[in-house]
Amino acid sequence: MTIRKWGRAAAGRALIALIMVGALATSAWLLVRSPSQAPSTVAAVPVDQQPAGNAASAAGPSVLEVSAPVQAQAPQEQGKNDLEQWAAGLSGALDIPERALIGYANGELTLRKEQPDCHLSWVTLAGIGKASSNHGRYNGDSLNADGVAAKPLGAVPLQGAAGEAASEQRSGPMQLTQAEWKKAKGTGNPQDIDDASIAAGRVLCAGGTDLEAGQSWWNAIDSYRNSDLFRQQVLGNAQLYAALSLAPEAASSPSTRAVRFALDQLGLPYVWGGNGPDSGAAGFDCSGLTKAAYDSAGVSLPRTADSQFRTEPPVPSGAAPKMGDLVFYGSPATRIHHVGLYLGNGLMINAPTTGMAVQIATYHIAGDDYAGAGRPAN
Repeated sequence: MTIRKWGRAAAGRALIALIMVGALATSAWLLVRSPSQAPSTVAAVPVDQQPAGNAASAAGPSVLEVSAPVQAQAPQEQGKNDLEQWAAGLSGALDIPERALIGYANGELTLRKEQPDCHLSWVTLAGIGKASSNHGRYNGDSLNADGVAAKPLGAVPLQGAAGEAASEQRSGPMQLTQAEWKKAKGTGNPQDIDDASIAAGRVLCAGGTDLEAGQSWWNAIDSYRNSDLFRQQVLGNAQLYAALSLAPEAASSPSTRAVRFALDQLGLPYVWGGNGPDSGAAGFDCSGLTKAAYDSAGVSLPRTADSQFRTEPPVPSGAAPKMGDLVFYGSPATRIHHVGLYLGNGLMINAPTTGMAVQIATYHIAGDDYAGAGRPAN
């Protein structure tokens, strides 16, 4: 079990639209607490009752138990036309260009032959592709029909630090270093999504890694990029892709759109009373995040965690939450002090408390004050 504490980000939206994974080095950082420590809590007052300038709040859960994304719909080792049809059927639901999706599938299929015990899934590669270059769309262009970036993809801003050795400079849709390309015995072109996905898969599978095991998956992503924010972005998006690959019809639902919005806010700072950059704040508080997420999907929620708990349709007691459900913490009899957005696989997206960033956490652990879930929309 690991617990991550993120500092404030100074750059507003620097970590949102195109997922500038290196921004953590200049705008926020992570502090690690002992796994034996419980999540910190401080006294809280509902946002609409709190005096201006008082940033105190109730801490939300910040424990993240390591896990791998759930099993996804797997591409079949068939002809080129079959793979193209598979990608065409999922591209729109996942918001991944077909050519990039084919590249990730080719990465899985190749490693399935080379290292079957690694259990590499295309959703892991897709999560890396999203966090690295927005699936090759970082410079505003998509991959061409051959899977190559129309303009060479160099390192994204803030990712290649000044003075970084040439061997550490990243490039291509998977943002591989020259050292990683050499280690993976990369052939072809690192700007090509097929070649880059295969090389990235070899980097992840090196040393007999089994990516079905949560700790091994976590360690592999950490070795690929030493950034907790990057790891969370990969995990969150890979989990979303896996879920939608099994139910692509859910892609346009308000709950899925709310989750997509929340994933794009990972790394922004907790700001008491914050409604996000679109409203002039650097970040969000817990209910500001859930309200903004559902506002983006056309569903209006009350502003505070307690009012959201008391107005939104409850999930039956004992039933597991579904993707997009609101998960609440506190006392139903008195006051709910925290809310997050359920992602799936036991995970939620939330803005925990002052001094921490919007992040993924395990939604329910022993000893917490989980109060139940609500379902604003299907």
